[in-house]
Amino acid sequence: MGATGASGVPEDLEHAAAYTPLLDLPEKRRRRFSVLAGIFVSVLLMSVLVALVYNQEPRTAPEVNEDETRSSPPDMFSAPSRGVSQGVSEKAFRDFPAAGAGYPWTNAMLAWQRTAYHFQPQKNWMNDPNGPLFHKGWYHLFYQYNPDSAVWGNITWGHAVSRDMIHWLYLPLAMVPDHWFDAEGVWTGSATLLPDGQIVILYTGETNTSVQVQNLAYPANLSDPLLLDWVKFENNPVMIPPAGIAFDKFRDPTTAWNTPDGMWRVAIGSRVNTTGITLVYKTTNFTHFELMEGVLHAVPGTGMWECVDFYPVSTTSANGLDTSVNGPGVKHVLKASLDDEKKDFYALGTYDPVSDTWIPDDLELDVGVGLRVDYGKYYASKTFYDQTTARRILYGWIGETDSEYSDILKGWASVQSIPRTVVFDQKTGSNIIQWPVNEVESLRLNSTEVEGVKLSPGSIVPVNISSATQLDISATFEVEKEALEALLEADVGYNCSTTGAVVRGPLGPFGLLVNADESLSEFTPIYFYITKDIDGTSYRTFFCSDEMRSSKANDVNKKVYGGGVPVLEGEKLSMRLLVDHSIVESFAQGGRTVITSRIYPTKAIYRAARLFLFNNATAANVTASLKIWQMDSAHIHPYPLDQIQD
Repeated sequence: MGATGASGVPEDLEHAAAYTPLLDLPEKRRRRFSVLAGIFVSVLLMSVLVALVYNQEPRTAPEVNEDETRSSPPDMFSAPSRGVSQGVSEKAFRDFPAAGAGYPWTNAMLAWQRTAYHFQPQKNWMNDPNGPLFHKGWYHLFYQYNPDSAVWGNITWGHAVSRDMIHWLYLPLAMVPDHWFDAEGVWTGSATLLPDGQIVILYTGETNTSVQVQNLAYPANLSDPLLLDWVKFENNPVMIPPAGIAFDKFRDPTTAWNTPDGMWRVAIGSRVNTTGITLVYKTTNFTHFELMEGVLHAVPGTGMWECVDFYPVSTTSANGLDTSVNGPGVKHVLKASLDDEKKDFYALGTYDPVSDTWIPDDLELDVGVGLRVDYGKYYASKTFYDQTTARRILYGWIGETDSEYSDILKGWASVQSIPRTVVFDQKTGSNIIQWPVNEVESLRLNSTEVEGVKLSPGSIVPVNISSATQLDISATFEVEKEALEALLEADVGYNCSTTGAVVRGPLGPFGLLVNADESLSEFTPIYFYITKDIDGTSYRTFFCSDEMRSSKANDVNKKVYGGGVPVLEGEKLSMRLLVDHSIVESFAQGGRTVITSRIYPTKAIYRAARLFLFNNATAANVTASLKIWQMDSAHIHPYPLDQIQD
């Protein structure tokens, strides 16, 4: 390693010897792949709450024998590590509560888990979203993909297009590992749209000697709306690990941005010792890059930063901004995916294009120690600027939390989140707001509205709807003023992840039970919990998702996710949930706090799924109102390439 400064960041990365590229290898060719009829307040179910404490989707449930199971699964809790030896983050999910044989899943259970309106490939493994862009009427999404298996490995760039980011058409693979500079994988990258209409992609390749390098690719035919063919620059790599940076700690280039000096900048994630850093390179032509002095930003103790994202947000407008915009009324978001924690963190700050440094608004909310993009199962997120609608759009990888064995049985692993718009929260001034793109509302079918449901302490109320597997739910909750005023003691130690819905307080938890069965043997609470702050006059509100009773299976991970959510004076507590089989995306207070949950019920599936309101608080009456839409399935299938005329 090279010399480092007091912060743990190398003092001079630019002028020391770097990795020497190897000669090209013969090309490896791959094929292309394509709510209230009856309300009851149940004291009988109080014991369930204290112990704590949807239906069939539009497509038809298969006729199956529920007693038919797979052969007894092996001990799967010691699944092999995948990705770490290749220098990337762990891709196999191995965080299980106990050892032993797994759950005997039936075909029907596994089939139910596949989503209906989230993007996922037809089969096999998928992880990071890559290079999203809009070109000639089509939204393009590239993604890390294994065309051969439902586990990580042999990483290529999958490719799909959409008119609306909801209905997708699969296209052939965009890029495969066929040169020495990406022989071990075509890894994560970003697209940049240049002023003259050109499109450039920078991506990380793992060389044949396991060195991470940055490569350039561009469309073979820019006039092709589908961008079917891509050319890799013949003199790749265009960036190699500088001195002081480990060969396996140099990856995931950002979308480039233009600065007043007329040059383009690109950021790349790395680390030195335990300090997470973002390196910056400059270029005029994307074929030759110069490492800038110092770093864009560094945070000690945060470990390896990967999938860095860097973009401006307007403090005065609800529109998104092109990545190169800077000046008055602009803040910059710096986001990093922390390899050590497998979580996406972000911070707001100010970017100085002269010194190429970024300063956070609040050091206590710095990258890796403050705000999360999503408090659930969500990683490697990536934004792009949609120039047609002036929106900043966010994608994220929703990984599996079941066993690798189960993924192989069902033949697929992972989905992409519903795309979200990202804006600066002008009310709080301290966070971003994420919200599902308006296009998802095109899937809404019939709706049910319920107003003013009174939830007394310890109550559960069923919501009478025809189906509870594919839903878009908007809910508001009002806590009686007397209960708030009567709360005397502060509860400064509350934390979603160490408590869950079983822990009862005067003002919480209360919310919804999704993917629940009739007997409440399985359910997932999405809820608010209010505490009094240490000053004795203000309150803190938490938004949480408790998976601990989401499934009877023993080979799935069950956690309690969540964090604090700002609630301003006069605001009702509100949440929006997108329920899609094994995925629940939850947005609190208009998107100030977001949680993505992966759940794998064994009973609460198909027509057995139910939705409930609940209030497990000890001293507060809560009034709830709901509007619930059944959601149609998205059309996701291969593009009819045979209909394309030459």
